[in-house]
Amino acid sequence: MNLISLHVLDDALAVSYQPTNPDERRRFTIAYNSDQTIGENLENLRLKLAGLDVDAAVIDNALSYPFSDTVVGINHQRIDLGLAITNMLNVPAVSSQAVQQQGLTAALTAKRDYLTWHLDYYGQYQGKRNYGQEAMLTVGNGFIGLRGAYTEAHADADNYPGMYTAGLYDQLTTNLNGRNVTNEDLVNLPNAQALSFGVDHQNPFQIKAADIQDIYRSLDLHTGTLTTTMLVQLPTGHALRIETKKLANFKDWHRLAIQYRITPLNFAGSLQIYSAIDGRVINANVDRYNAFNQRHLRITGTSQQTDSMFLEGQTTTSAVKFVLGSRLTGPGTALTPQNHDRPDADQQVRQMQSLDVQPQHTYTFEKNIMLYTARETTGDLLAATQADLAQASFENTHKSSTTYWQHRWDIADIQLSGDMTAQKLIRVNLYHLFSATQAIASGKIDASINARGLDGEAYRGHVFWDEMFDLPLLTLYDPQLVRQLLMYRYRRLPAAKKNAHEAGFAGAMFPWQSGATGDEQSQVVHLNPLTNTWDPDYSSLQRHVSLAVAYNVIMYDRISGDHTFLVQYGLEMLQEIAQFWLSKAHRNAPDQRYTIDQVMGPDEFHENYPNAHSRGLANNAYTNLMVAWLFRELKVLRQQCQPDQLAAIDQKTGVTPQILDQFADVAQHLKLDINEDGIIGQFAGYFKLPQLDFQKYRQKYGDISRMDRILKAEGKTPDAYQVAKQADALMIFYNLDVPQVMTLLQQLGYQLPTGALTKNLQFYLDRTTHGSTLSRVVYAALTAMAGHLDRSWQFYSQALLSDYYDIQGGTTAEGIHLGVMGAVTLMTMRYYAGVDALADHLTVAPRLPHAWTAIAFKQCIRGITYAFSIDHHHITVTADQATTLQIQQQSVSLKPHVSTTITY
Repeated sequence: MNLISLHVLDDALAVSYQPTNPDERRRFTIAYNSDQTIGENLENLRLKLAGLDVDAAVIDNALSYPFSDTVVGINHQRIDLGLAITNMLNVPAVSSQAVQQQGLTAALTAKRDYLTWHLDYYGQYQGKRNYGQEAMLTVGNGFIGLRGAYTEAHADADNYPGMYTAGLYDQLTTNLNGRNVTNEDLVNLPNAQALSFGVDHQNPFQIKAADIQDIYRSLDLHTGTLTTTMLVQLPTGHALRIETKKLANFKDWHRLAIQYRITPLNFAGSLQIYSAIDGRVINANVDRYNAFNQRHLRITGTSQQTDSMFLEGQTTTSAVKFVLGSRLTGPGTALTPQNHDRPDADQQVRQMQSLDVQPQHTYTFEKNIMLYTARETTGDLLAATQADLAQASFENTHKSSTTYWQHRWDIADIQLSGDMTAQKLIRVNLYHLFSATQAIASGKIDASINARGLDGEAYRGHVFWDEMFDLPLLTLYDPQLVRQLLMYRYRRLPAAKKNAHEAGFAGAMFPWQSGATGDEQSQVVHLNPLTNTWDPDYSSLQRHVSLAVAYNVIMYDRISGDHTFLVQYGLEMLQEIAQFWLSKAHRNAPDQRYTIDQVMGPDEFHENYPNAHSRGLANNAYTNLMVAWLFRELKVLRQQCQPDQLAAIDQKTGVTPQILDQFADVAQHLKLDINEDGIIGQFAGYFKLPQLDFQKYRQKYGDISRMDRILKAEGKTPDAYQVAKQADALMIFYNLDVPQVMTLLQQLGYQLPTGALTKNLQFYLDRTTHGSTLSRVVYAALTAMAGHLDRSWQFYSQALLSDYYDIQGGTTAEGIHLGVMGAVTLMTMRYYAGVDALADHLTVAPRLPHAWTAIAFKQCIRGITYAFSIDHHHITVTADQATTLQIQQQSVSLKPHVSTTITY
C-alpha cells in the first residue's frame, strides 16, 4: 500500500510519501501561503502530489472533533484535510489517532465505507456556493422538499431555507418595460424549519460568520438524515454546540421532523428555544427572476396551542389552500411569544421554550412539521393537520426514513469497486431521484419529476424533456412510481390536444414547459438586458418534448411489461402524439419526401434561420428520426393488443386504417440532410453555415460553453454558425443504439458508410460547446459506443461531478439537475457495465472504465429481477426466474436463483 503521511506545522504541511518500494520514498514540505485562499493552497498541495501513486493518507495531529477525525488547524485556519485529500486523490484519509485505535486496515476500511455513504461539507460558505450545498443537502420524500439550510437562517444572500411541495404552482403577472409578463412558479412555501436558540432571553441566534467557530454538515444516505453540527461562540462569551438532524417521512409523507440538540459548553443559565412558521417568504432563489412579482402566498390565519402552532394560507392566483403545523417538544416551560406586538404578526406564528441549563449537559428538542394542501387532501385541512401532528414524532419519522432507504438501497444500490468518488456520487444521484419523487407513487399527488427536483426554483419548477433521462432508470426499480409519473402526462393529454388544435395541428402537442395544467409555460418573448428591448423566445418550438413523452411510454412498457398501462393509457397517448407529427409533416413535390419544419432540436443555440422571418428549423435530424422510430414502434405495439382493445382506442383517438397507412408512408420518406461523407446534418441547410474559430474564442473568453451569449454580445447570432450547445443530430444514438438507428436510416432510404458514427461524432464534437450538463453525459455514451473509452470517461466524470462541484458557476444553487443525475446513473449500468435494459432484448456487453475494478447491481426487467456482478474479465448474473439473455453475442439460459458466470 502506497501511503502519504501529512504532519501539520504552524504554516506548512510536512509530507512523507511511503510507497511499497522503499527506494521511492520522499519527504517534502509545502508552505501554506497566508495570502492565498484555502482552495489555492490546496491546489498547491494537489500539484505537489500529482504523479504520486497514492492509495491512502494518514494525517497527524488532527484536531479533536466529534464530527470528523481529519480537521486540522494551519496558519490560524481550519480545514478538513481528509475531505480535501479524498476530493483531490480519490483515496481515503484517516487520522493517526484512528490508526492507533483501530489499526491501519480497519481504519481505512471504515473511512472508505463512510465516505461512500455520506455527503459532507465542512466550514462556512457564502453566496451561491452555500446555496448549492443547500440544494445538494435537500431532504425530501417526493411530496415535500426541504433545502439543507441552517434552521437558524432566514433567506438572504448566503442562505435560502426553501420548502416546496410537488406540483404546487402559482401564476403572477408583472408589468415589465411596458409589457405584462405572466410566469408560473413552483411555490416556495412558508419557512417551517425555522428553529433557533437564545441565551438569557436575548434575541434568537441567527447565522453570522463572526459567531461561528465550526460547522459540519453530513447527509447520511443510509437513512436520509441530514446532520448539522455547529460550534458557536457568542459575543457575550457563551459557547455552545448545536446538533440538528432533519429528515422526511416516507410512510406518512405529510411529515418532516427536526431534532435539535443543544449543549452549553461553558456556562449555566437560562436558555430559550425559538420556533416559527414564517409566511413572509417569496420566491427568491433565482436572481434573474427578481424583476418579476414573486409573492405567491396569502396567509389567511394563524393559531396556537400549548406546544403546537398552525399557519393557514393559499396561493395568490391558483388559490390552492394549505396548512402548515408544527409541534415543539422538549425540556423546560412553554412560553407564549407576544406575537400581536409585531407589525407582521399575521404573517407568521412563533413559539418559545425556556429552561435552565448546566454546562456540558445536552438538551434535546423535537420539531415535527406537517403540511397538507387541498391538492391531495379533501375536507378540513386544519383538522387533518392537527390530527396527524398529534401522532408525529422524530422517532417514527426516523424509523420511516431508515426503513425506506434500507429497502431502496437493497433494490437500487449500484456498488462500484475502485472509485470512491463515483460510488458516492452515484448514490447521491439515486438519493435525489427518489427523494424528489417517491410519494407520487401513492397515486394521490398529481405531479411529475421536474428538472430541478424539490430543492430549487430554476426553470420555475416546470416539467421538461429531462424526465426522459430519469424515467427509464426509475422503471428498473419502481414501476409503480413511473406509472404515476406518466399519469401526470396522461391527465394533461386534453391540454396537449388543445395546444395542438390552437396551433393548427391534429393530435396532442405537449408543451416544452409544463406545470399545473399542461398548457405551454415557455415565454414567447424575453427582455434583453443589453438592449432593454423584447426579443422573441422560440424555445417552445422544441416540439421533441412530445417525442420524449412517447419515448417514456414505450420504454416503460418495454422495461416493466405493464401491458395494462399501455392498453388503458399509453397507446392513446402514442396515437395522439403520432397524429400531431403526421399533421406537421408535409410532402415536397420534387423528391416526394416529407418535411417537418418550424421546430427546434435539443441544441437550443439554433432557433431559426439567419435573417429569416419564419420561426424554427426544417428537418431537424433528431426530430425526424424519432418520429420515424415512433411510427415504427407504434405498429409493433398495436400488434400486441387485442382487436377489441385497438378498436376502442382507435375510436377514441380517431385513428383510421388510412391514417395508419400514412404513418407507414411518412416513416419511410422523412427527409434528412446527409452529406457525401455520411455526416448527418443537424437540420436542413446546416452545412451551408460557416464554422467558428473556437480556438480564438477560447483564447479570448476562456469558457465558451454559452457561445450563444458571447456571439450575441458581439452583435452576432448563433443561428448563423455551425455551433451547438449540446448533442442534437446524434442524440438519437443515445436514446436507442447503433443498430436501431442504422435500421431507421435504411428504412428512410439512407445508407451511411462504414465508420459513420465515429466520423459524425468527431464532426459534432468539434462544434459543440457543452453549454448543458446533459451534453457531457450524452457524449460520454456516444464516445463509449465508438470505442473511445478514455474520452468517454472524461465526459462522464464531468457530468458525474457537475452538481457536486457546480461546474456551471452557480446553477446548482437554484436546484440540482435531475436529468443529468438520472442519465449518468443509467449510463453507469447501460454503457459501462453494458447491461442494456432499454433494447428490444436484454443484452450484456461490458466496457468498464479502467478506474473501476468491478460493479454490481440489480435490475427488474419485465417482472424478472436480475443481479449482475461484472469485472474486467467475468460477468456473473442471477435471475429469480428462468430466462434467456444475450451476453457478449452468446445466448445464455438462466435457471432460477442459480448464478451463471461468463468469461469475456
